[in-house]
Amino acid sequence: MGEALTKSAQWTAAGHGTRTLEITPLNEVILKEIMMFVESFIYKYPQEAKYVFVEPLEWKTNLDPSAFESGYIVSETTVKSEEVDESGQPLLFLSVPHIKIRNFGQLSRLLLIAKDTKLKEAQACIEANRDPVAKILGLDYNTVKEDTSTVNILDKITKDEDSESEMKMKIAMLLRQLDVHLLNHCLKHISLQISLNPTSVKNDIELLKNFSGKGEQTVLESIDYTSDYEFSNGCRAPPWRQIHGEICYVLVKPHDVETLCITCSAEGVFLNGGKTDDEGEIDYERKGELYKDLVTFLKEKSAKFSENMSKQGIKFRNAQKKEKEEPTNELPEKEEAAPVQKAITLEKNQINFGKSQMTKRLEPSLNWKATVDFKDRNLLRDPQVEKHRGKPERSGPPVLCGRAQLARKSTEKTEEIVSESSSESEEDEEPSDHRQEANADLPSEYWQIQKVVKYLKGGNQTATVIALCSMKDFNLAQETCQLAIRDVGGLEVLINLLDTDEVKCKIGSLKILMEISHNPQIRRNIVDLGGLPIMVNILDSPHKSLKCLAAETIANVAKFRRARRAVRHHGGITKLVALLDCGKSSAEPAQPSLYDARDVDVARCGALALWSCSRSYANKEAIRKAGGIPLLARLLKTSHENMLIPVVGTLQECASEENYRAAIKAERIIEDLVKNLNSTNEQLQEHCAMAIYQCAEDEETRDLVRLHGGLKPLASLLNNTDNKERLAAVTGAIWKCSMSKENVTKFREYKAIETLVELLTDQPEEVLVNVVGALGECCQEYENRVLVRKCGGIQPLVKLLVGTNQALLVNVTKAVGACAVEPESMMTIDRLDGVRLLWSLLKNPHPEVKASAAWALCPCIQNAKDSGEMVRSFVGGLELVVNLLKSDNKEVLASVCAAITNIAKDQENLAVITDHGVVPLLSKLANTNNDKLRHHLAEAISCCCMWGRNRVAFGEYKAVAPLVRYLKSNDPSVHRATAQALYQLSEEADNCITMHENGAVKLLLHMVGSPDQDLQEAAAGCISNIRRLALATEKARYT
Repeated sequence: MGEALTKSAQWTAAGHGTRTLEITPLNEVILKEIMMFVESFIYKYPQEAKYVFVEPLEWKTNLDPSAFESGYIVSETTVKSEEVDESGQPLLFLSVPHIKIRNFGQLSRLLLIAKDTKLKEAQACIEANRDPVAKILGLDYNTVKEDTSTVNILDKITKDEDSESEMKMKIAMLLRQLDVHLLNHCLKHISLQISLNPTSVKNDIELLKNFSGKGEQTVLESIDYTSDYEFSNGCRAPPWRQIHGEICYVLVKPHDVETLCITCSAEGVFLNGGKTDDEGEIDYERKGELYKDLVTFLKEKSAKFSENMSKQGIKFRNAQKKEKEEPTNELPEKEEAAPVQKAITLEKNQINFGKSQMTKRLEPSLNWKATVDFKDRNLLRDPQVEKHRGKPERSGPPVLCGRAQLARKSTEKTEEIVSESSSESEEDEEPSDHRQEANADLPSEYWQIQKVVKYLKGGNQTATVIALCSMKDFNLAQETCQLAIRDVGGLEVLINLLDTDEVKCKIGSLKILMEISHNPQIRRNIVDLGGLPIMVNILDSPHKSLKCLAAETIANVAKFRRARRAVRHHGGITKLVALLDCGKSSAEPAQPSLYDARDVDVARCGALALWSCSRSYANKEAIRKAGGIPLLARLLKTSHENMLIPVVGTLQECASEENYRAAIKAERIIEDLVKNLNSTNEQLQEHCAMAIYQCAEDEETRDLVRLHGGLKPLASLLNNTDNKERLAAVTGAIWKCSMSKENVTKFREYKAIETLVELLTDQPEEVLVNVVGALGECCQEYENRVLVRKCGGIQPLVKLLVGTNQALLVNVTKAVGACAVEPESMMTIDRLDGVRLLWSLLKNPHPEVKASAAWALCPCIQNAKDSGEMVRSFVGGLELVVNLLKSDNKEVLASVCAAITNIAKDQENLAVITDHGVVPLLSKLANTNNDKLRHHLAEAISCCCMWGRNRVAFGEYKAVAPLVRYLKSNDPSVHRATAQALYQLSEEADNCITMHENGAVKLLLHMVGSPDQDLQEAAAGCISNIRRLALATEKARYT
């Protein structure tokens, strides 16, 4: 909000009293958006609405106390809100005419009370509180500072962790989002305005001079510049006004009114304050409305000018046309570059734009502004202008289109800052928008298409249909043909045809758009030209052919985030879901016989479009809320493979969300997915396998796959390795299904494990990640570990330890660790230097890899023949393990504690890690609530007590009291490990006292009766040591 008010809102000039907001359309847009935000705040964010501002917002109001009703204490001149802050101050206080408000809730209510005058109240509030964010959140969040950003706000707020700071963070982020939203609306508003340039202003003034003079037939008595000096950029305004977009100032003497002092700027023409009497300086402040050009302004101000202009209109227009034609052919290079330079500037400065940014094309003269570098001006020149110089009939339209397109792109990019986040990775980068070079060797089709487009533009209805048919006969899959249509303005014509009432024209246009929209550049051009809203409206058409073509074109265009968002914002998701309902009349599950062929095609195209749109989270939610899942489930019953592919594809995309997985299970979709695994269509098999992969995170779903016979087709598909995409999907499904023991047994029956071992070599990484993940799950059972070893799987697994793919390393370390449980496999791993490779992965920057490697080292150390010597042979290995105890990741800490438990079983290694400071680091971790970490930490402490003064040291580092609290955990494994650690620590008298003081005896007494024998013995031993110390103390007291 701060940046929008300081950089985009238009304020009156300084030096003429208090600065106020000018009465302009842009300011009105900003005020209305702020009002909408504040009015809805109390409903959208009820908790944040209660937050009390650091300082109240104060201004002079025109509201009368009588306007306030329930919830307020009202007198003749004052109003107090019944709602107060912690100190008892009212959150709204009005003492006519001054008002103070201290939270968003009261601001929302005030706007509701103000009714018709709320725009004036909002304006008065903003004028009186130039930086409202600083008053709301405090001076640390002063948004006027140039270095303020979302990151800085978060850095300031997250220094504290109290609830107030969290609330401030939420409000700061909401205000930041509002700021970006306001800037976005400003940019939209600006992009629609027609900007003037020095050349057009100069031409208008020179023409008006030619038609001015004495006599009643002239349009003006006189028109003159206030300054005779013209800068190199064509402006006559001083440099400090040029940065505000002002071009020049003129004194105009009409026949019927006083002399007018007028400002000509890039935004338009307006009346200024005129020349001051004493110094003759111009008062630059605007004194009236903004007009698009000088002639329009003068027509409004002078009736005589308007009358004479109507008489001289033809002569004036002819002269104006002649003036415009001459500079078009011989335009100076730097003036040609100006529009492109403006567009580039808008694109680079998406957010930090303001009044000066609107008129960036008017750079101050080089004589005055030395900091501007004009050496690279040629680099900013539009290549299209250069390439087509001398061919205005071809080059004209693309250049204008390019200008508008760049402005629109910058608008859309700003919109994306406040859009929903998504894990979309495909095609979100803007491709380079290259145009065909005039001197390139282009095929004849390029020029033929240009001729067809001319007929398309100028013909009647019959000619238009013939031109569309002729265009369809070209090879529209060829990029040259696609770009030829775009370069001559054919896209605009095709999109305009969609707005006609002629069905044949619409069908022809959509068929062409459907073909050429496979090109990424064309897709973006269609969105820029506003094609998607029109296509979405066509989805309501009673003509099924139109609906099919529109949906399929939307499917092609919605391959990038901005297009998908546009479809949703214009209600396209609901309409596309409605297309799926092609069996309305049937109460039974939909069957092919119930469908008309055209209905099937409509449903197929709707599913295709939903498949493209479902790559964004917000669209997935929209599909679910529109009732898409039951309809997709019903379509899965059909045998139409061309429809099943997009249906399953949509389900596969959506199954990444948990609520979708639950719905898929409820609609019994798994059975149909399994059935379609037996299809002969490879693409359908791939998407079914991928959908199972997404859904099989849930144990119940894994069981359903097995019960419906889905494991056998998955295992058989492993033998077809030519289609890598399908193989990746199938191996992924097998991996997730292998998380259930019953499924692993089935896979062993189907010989899937041997096939998985064969796939460990010569496969892409996306396949290897899944194959190794599946083997890691299978090797949790002894029979499968032996099977993997006998099939020669250990060596390729160890080789994969040298990779860099994070997901693959996590899975392969797990698989190697599972194999290491079997002694013979461990010998092979050791011989292949696998333990050293695992140890080296402890240096990996990714916490998941570190944790997985540490877990894998545990069975390796347990089952190695001479593990103590093996561990010591790794130079710096023990120090590396100990230093990992400084990690912030709980999984890393738990896995390292488990590794230390195994390392510490060797006395020499225990001595080394003690020297490296393992005791204080373990003690520091004792105050944790994570049961997994507690379990392995207690085991590590227990093992480390076996060396020297470590028992005493643990007591000195205050590790004993937190350990006693572990006994209150609900996890039996934590009880056992903790009792063993306390038993070892109780060998030291001071530790016994600490345990007794923290209530350990009572907790341990309950555990003496546990069915776990190890827990029984450890608890009894600890109690015994505490009791023995107590008896010795008592005996010493009486002797």
